[in-house]
Amino acid sequence: MKKVLYLLFVLIIASLVISACGPGKLGTEKNPIIWAVVPSGETERVVTGFEEVAAMIFDETGLVVQPLVATEYAGVIEAMCSNPPKAHMSSLATFSYILAAERGCADVSLVSVRFGSAVYNGQIFVREDSGITSITELAGKTVCRPDPLSTSGWIIPSITFKAAGIDPDTDLAQIVDAGSHDASVAGVYNGDCDAGTSYVDARGTIEEDHPDVKDVIKVIEISADIPNDGVQFVPSFDAEARALIVDALLAIAETDAGKEALDTAYSWNALEEQNDTFYDAFRQVLDAAGVSASDY
Repeated sequence: MKKVLYLLFVLIIASLVISACGPGKLGTEKNPIIWAVVPSGETERVVTGFEEVAAMIFDETGLVVQPLVATEYAGVIEAMCSNPPKAHMSSLATFSYILAAERGCADVSLVSVRFGSAVYNGQIFVREDSGITSITELAGKTVCRPDPLSTSGWIIPSITFKAAGIDPDTDLAQIVDAGSHDASVAGVYNGDCDAGTSYVDARGTIEEDHPDVKDVIKVIEISADIPNDGVQFVPSFDAEARALIVDALLAIAETDAGKEALDTAYSWNALEEQNDTFYDAFRQVLDAAGVSASDY
């Protein structure tokens, strides 16, 4: 009997040791909350901004948030859809969020505000000296894009191309994945691509290095309104911790230091609470164009 009790005691102690050595509660140094993002601009600047915001979240909540910079939206979606999730929060662009939500992997809490608006637009541009004045002239040309799942950088432009009678898969000479919106602009500025796509107005992101960019690069098409990116969580995320982070981010966005950090990270001027219905109008635009998230 003593031997049995001793073995039981050993098993209990072992289980406690294993538990203590495990990852522990989410939001700690050993088990941080992973916030996955894809740079819309220069990676080092984006990382710096999100690290500052994460530090402010810790000061507000005591929760450890670790930014994870991914190279493309597809990688973030897969990280959120994995079991268990490899990313717990994200800042997906519009179409990528819709795709992740359709797969049951993301739920929006906050939408960003830029220049006083929670919506933005995409643009298609060429060099001024190219002689190109319309989309129809881009057949047989090389086009730079930020990311294949970027809403303003490709999803909406690809719809626009098709509406103009150009099938991007067959009628363009080449599609170049530049990796970011500023890189897409730079690709056209440098002559690597005949045309490019980005959000309005990504030309300003390289203006410091190329002061003449707005003279050299001409916009030939501006899209309809697109809902901004924001902050999303995996549906399994603890409701109390989620509320703490959302409240913290809203408070941070009201401070000078917070505004500066959010601007550095993603050019966010403010944040507002929204739920999934915020994207319904845009879903209707996609439906009218015959575009389904499942196709991507």
